[in-house]
Amino acid sequence: MRRVLTFVFKSLVAIVLLGILGLSGWLGFSPPEGLLGASAYAAKMVCSNVFIARRDADAVIATDVAFALPRVFNRLSIKLDTSKQRVEVAYLGLFARRYAQYQEGRGCTLLARDEVPDRAGLPPFPPATPEALWPAGEGTQLSDDKRLLAALNDPVLQGPGMRAIVVVHDGRIVAETYGEGFNAATPLLGWSMTKTVNAALAGLAIKDGKLSLDRKNLFAQWAGDARSGISVADLMAMTSGLEWDESHGNSPDPGRLENLARDAAAFARDRALVAPPGTKFNYSGGSSVLLARLWQDAAGADARAYPRERLFKPLGMTSAVLEADPSGTFLGEGFLYANAHDWARFGEFLRLGGEWNGEQLLLPGFVDYMRSPVPVSDEGHGPVYGRGQLWLARGQGFNLPADTFMMQGHLRQVITIIPSRKLVILRMGQTREDIGYSVAKLLSAIVAAHR
Repeated sequence: MRRVLTFVFKSLVAIVLLGILGLSGWLGFSPPEGLLGASAYAAKMVCSNVFIARRDADAVIATDVAFALPRVFNRLSIKLDTSKQRVEVAYLGLFARRYAQYQEGRGCTLLARDEVPDRAGLPPFPPATPEALWPAGEGTQLSDDKRLLAALNDPVLQGPGMRAIVVVHDGRIVAETYGEGFNAATPLLGWSMTKTVNAALAGLAIKDGKLSLDRKNLFAQWAGDARSGISVADLMAMTSGLEWDESHGNSPDPGRLENLARDAAAFARDRALVAPPGTKFNYSGGSSVLLARLWQDAAGADARAYPRERLFKPLGMTSAVLEADPSGTFLGEGFLYANAHDWARFGEFLRLGGEWNGEQLLLPGFVDYMRSPVPVSDEGHGPVYGRGQLWLARGQGFNLPADTFMMQGHLRQVITIIPSRKLVILRMGQTREDIGYSVAKLLSAIVAAHR
């Protein structure tokens, strides 16, 4: 009997050891996409928030990483090398290892272990003039309106995880408040608000005569098939007809594009056509990346400095950093960091119709085109999307003036532009989208204070 028990025990141990070895081999040689994506996300978030936003690494891990990856973040080994400005992340310290590398002016890029970016960093912007009033500098003359202050300081209206609220009226910051650990100088990730900046960069290439809205035959890989009929305007309006899943199910396309693809434009470009171009609205980060690739190609040798030289520098957005994938394509679907004052500058730029300091940077009427409705984006209450990667408040049930349009991003990033009231309202944070919080009441309260 003892021999039998000993044999059974040894057999069980052997089975367990073989299982561990098999699992280790699987994780080591062919880790699942989910783990690779989690490691990549953590590496990128820590790298960007530490080296761009200058936030404390432990705070970033405890908030941003834990918030996005609640099931695995405790099993992620995160190593920060401040001297090399590099972050390494691995599951259980051994598997699905990913790396993110920082470069001055370019942010962080996901790279292989011994890889270095194939592009030089950019020199820092000259510092803004702190004493000058915004937008020329960072100075503010804040309102003492009790209704306005009550709205900004109401925790319910602010929403969970609020990081910044800024109100601009008639070209001046009149109110602002920030979450704990954040201030006016902290660069914040705009997520999909980046799409609108990306559309404006395409607009600059159009003004330069290097791109056009009606251009088709956009990529050589589309020659000879129906995708050759997709136009720049279709990409802007999210009506390309290309297959794309922006949901949050298993391996959704945005996560694969941002965390796994070395060439984001190729990942989006190679999708199948599932609807004739221009006939169906499908919100797609892939379309934004393709648009970024097009204006980069149009800009030619100047592409890498194009956002800074043609947009950020003229607007005084000295904190702005647009990040790229390993191939060098700007991630125009979601990876622009800028502080709240600079995001507000871009919102004011749109309110002014693409004009800044008396200079018309975008073609006259281009911002009106950007906020004109895409008819096929009708969701029962009227069109919800504009032709230039902007949202239309009137199509989403907001009780706001009819000319209101919005930039919106993941985790409740919102910039609301109301030309008739000379208002730009920014709300940024890290707020779950399944808890029922909406910025609608905050916006209504701020607008009411300016009647």
